[in-house]
Amino acid sequence: MPSFADALAAGPVVLDGGLSTELEARGHDVSSALWSARLLRDDPAAIVAAHAAFAAAGAQVATTASYQATVEGFQAAGISPRQAARLIERSVILAREGQGNGWVAGSVGPYGAMLADGSEYTGAYVEELDVRALRVFHRPRMEILAGAGADVLACETVPAAAEVEALLAEAQALGVPIWLSLTTVVDEDGVARTRRGEPAADVYAMVAGVDEVVAVGVNCTAPSAVVSAVAAAAGSGKPVVAYPNSGESWDAVGRRWTGSPGISPDDVPGWVDDGARLIGGCCRVRPADIAAIAAAIP
Repeated sequence: MPSFADALAAGPVVLDGGLSTELEARGHDVSSALWSARLLRDDPAAIVAAHAAFAAAGAQVATTASYQATVEGFQAAGISPRQAARLIERSVILAREGQGNGWVAGSVGPYGAMLADGSEYTGAYVEELDVRALRVFHRPRMEILAGAGADVLACETVPAAAEVEALLAEAQALGVPIWLSLTTVVDEDGVARTRRGEPAADVYAMVAGVDEVVAVGVNCTAPSAVVSAVAAAAGSGKPVVAYPNSGESWDAVGRRWTGSPGISPDDVPGWVDDGARLIGGCCRVRPADIAAIAAAIP
């Protein structure tokens, strides 16, 4: 099997969808601060089954159940640091088992994901944490996922340039391939911006000269916001990743999804034409949606 970077260079690759969404749809409780990471300890077979469902739908990449799996988060749930490390390692093993012959991406969620308060959609925490502190936070999980054999680290749902700087520095220090995916919005002028309001194109430009970055793009955003983000990401010169939500919005206060799903496979050829090479879905995107996306890739 070619390296993940070589596969992206050869043509579009299909990513999976919302792992926690699929687990919840199968009757599992993912409402705690650990989200799907709770099942790494309590029901690992359920995670394998969810990965296998996406693989059967055509996903070539399985994203691990480690988005909210951090040493600090596990400690808050009464799990020792040593056991936390083993659970993070397990996320790679389970993804590999469920995916079969594809690639495994170790999910590295933003600091706000650990807080479980929706702050990954505001990036407000960068007002209190500097780049050094963010590097210290991200380092253990990135080391564990890379050591467990993940093919690439998915540094995803990143809301702010400061956190991008920290992730890039850690990727270079470790020498491991990553993709960098922002969560973006579109301003009144049609410009893609981070959740902190920074022009996305400026943030994507930060990857210049960073060989460890194999793709940049957008996730956990509305399908309608993908085109502007893909255009901004394409300016980086890297392959582009695009995996939006279903079109619904997360109400962090009410802890529920609102709105109507709007992701359409008809949009996919346009994303590919604009430079997208890694395409899938995020929250509320299920295996049937991934099958439709896979079928729509030219």
